[in-house]
Amino acid sequence: MYPEVVVAPASQPRDRVLPVLPALRDLFPHGGLRRGSVVAVPGSGLLSLAIAAGASAAGAWCGVMGLPELGVRAAAGVGLDPGRLLLVEAPGRRWPQVTAALLDGCELVLICLPAGPSGAAARHVEATLRRTGGVLVVAGDWAGAQARLWVARQQWAGIGDGHGRLTARWVQVLATGRGAATRPAEQWLWLPGPDGGVATADPGIGLAPAGRALTELAPAELAAG
Repeated sequence: MYPEVVVAPASQPRDRVLPVLPALRDLFPHGGLRRGSVVAVPGSGLLSLAIAAGASAAGAWCGVMGLPELGVRAAAGVGLDPGRLLLVEAPGRRWPQVTAALLDGCELVLICLPAGPSGAAARHVEATLRRTGGVLVVAGDWAGAQARLWVARQQWAGIGDGHGRLTARWVQVLATGRGAATRPAEQWLWLPGPDGGVATADPGIGLAPAGRALTELAPAELAAG
């Protein structure tokens, strides 16, 4: 069973916002992802998947491009529906055209690029985004992004005195953006939690000294889920 998702508040028409998982709602000023917008998530593959999960769980088709190491189990673990997921491994130089094609058929597209896009490529994708009313989530940076989210602090639980198994990650996620999203937002999350899902965490919980602080997930860890 996928996590329960939330819909936009009454002040924001539902058709203008894609839902997010409940644990992420306070990170977005409208309680979800504004259609036609770009969300940049520098250095955080798993957070990118979590942002896409709410729309997927609500029935939206999602495209993922440029993450050949992505495991379906990892995606499903945070709430993405594998039955409504299109995967494109390595589009090469034609990534703007491939991204535009995915936006024509998917309400949300998650991409990972080896470098920041050129101005012309970004404009091409943004024009398609405005036309289709989809959402683009970038696992990396995007100069014109309307929102940016990143993991500021993190620690893994499960590693004892040189032995054990990683079981959960406690993270502080920060968000900022343009317009109504200018004021920074903060949320403490289990990403993933002991059950592999995403949940809010107590900011004062801390982790035992035996917990192990790590950098963001490497591609192999993302694939393993």
